[in-house]
Amino acid sequence: MITRRRFLEDSLLATAAAASLGARTVAADETRPVAANEAITAAIIGCGTRGRQQVEALSRLADCRVVCVCDPDTERVGKLAADARKRQGKNAAEVKAIADMRRAFDDKSIDAVFVATCNHWHALAAIWAMQAGKHVYVEKPVSHNISEGRRIVEVARKTNRICQTGTQRRSSKAIAAAVEYMRAGKLGEVKLARSVIYGRRDSIGGPGTFAPPPTVDYDLWCGPAPKSPITRPSFHYDWHWFWETGNGELGNNNIHMVDICRWGLGVTGLGRSVLSYGGRLGYKDAAETPNTQVVIHDFGDKTIVQETRGLKSDAFGPKVDGGFIFYGTEGIIAETSLFDLDGKFVRKFEGGDGDHFANFLDAVRSGKREDLHADILEGHQSTALCHAGNTSYRLGRAANVDEIRTALADVKAHDDVRETFDRTVKHLSANGVDLEKTPLALGAALRIDADAETFVDNAAANSLLTREYRKPFVVPAAGES
Repeated sequence: MITRRRFLEDSLLATAAAASLGARTVAADETRPVAANEAITAAIIGCGTRGRQQVEALSRLADCRVVCVCDPDTERVGKLAADARKRQGKNAAEVKAIADMRRAFDDKSIDAVFVATCNHWHALAAIWAMQAGKHVYVEKPVSHNISEGRRIVEVARKTNRICQTGTQRRSSKAIAAAVEYMRAGKLGEVKLARSVIYGRRDSIGGPGTFAPPPTVDYDLWCGPAPKSPITRPSFHYDWHWFWETGNGELGNNNIHMVDICRWGLGVTGLGRSVLSYGGRLGYKDAAETPNTQVVIHDFGDKTIVQETRGLKSDAFGPKVDGGFIFYGTEGIIAETSLFDLDGKFVRKFEGGDGDHFANFLDAVRSGKREDLHADILEGHQSTALCHAGNTSYRLGRAANVDEIRTALADVKAHDDVRETFDRTVKHLSANGVDLEKTPLALGAALRIDADAETFVDNAAANSLLTREYRKPFVVPAAGES
């Protein structure tokens, strides 16, 4: 199976993607008629790419009205407010443009809040909104660290608010059918799942000294994070690649895939242990997070392996930059396609895409979190896997290839971890990376207390479970909400 896997993986996701072309369908409930006076009023917090997508999607739903958009960048919030007014039609006049999200939380006319801020704001924005009585849709990753995710769950339960995670693949009927196929035992024993994000990202430039755009209230933008000097040329988006504000590619895109891996395997929590290796390789710039990273999660009888690559890679086909694969004793599932053990395509799981926003609105109406496809607890646990992987990486040390191979020999997992490592080394070599001159970082092997969501006998790792908050932007500790 392992030898076969080595030759199959390069083609599975590409074949699955080809089989899915044209399969995307619009959910029937996207256009369900609802009287105007029943519409749920919504505020969009964050006016970047995802905030714009939220306005576009929600404006298509008859039972939701966007009445407020918020961002500390006056240029961004002004543009999105204009777009929202255009899309709202006869309700255009009611769309407010504000800089401080607390004004939206104080507005009694707003029913639900959609959080599309930078990662470092996700938890506090969600918590403040629920404490103010709002239901919350919070984009992935739901938190900036493990402790924050648990706090969102606790506040959601205490306030009895509906809180959906923006891992929209959970609403895919085709993926749900694939998961059900595994649940029924038809894929045999499934002990390994792999999440993959291969997407080229060039240098962000710097480091240097830069000022925030004149349209940005930098104090509000930083919020819970330190008000640190800006070392990157591009202010927006590139915050993803700094530990104070982002979580690297694991938290940016890979969270979608590892969430499905966890769902399909039926595992909960952070597992028994985690180990990561990787580095920021191929160029030098201002960023801190790795552009090449592998994380191994041990759940005892099951394993999840996360892989991200930011350098040029043709590994899953030129048109495929990510996906997930489940390996069973009776077959393989890649994305929404079923393969036999020899990699021969068998069939595609049907159902198309559901509407994740509509699912959230339905749960708001019913008041039942059980109606959610991605309740905040699920989002917290999947996000926490990304944080655990990054924690291992951040506590790592420079190591040569032989040292890492030796360390991996001690890893007990349902994957040939050394083979995965050798594939990574080959990929880096193809990109001209000399690992003798710029070695990889071998992360700390961390044991986990799954119940406590802490690391065992590792003070340095536990110090990264939370952060020091900048007043007054403080995520409340347990019992303070």
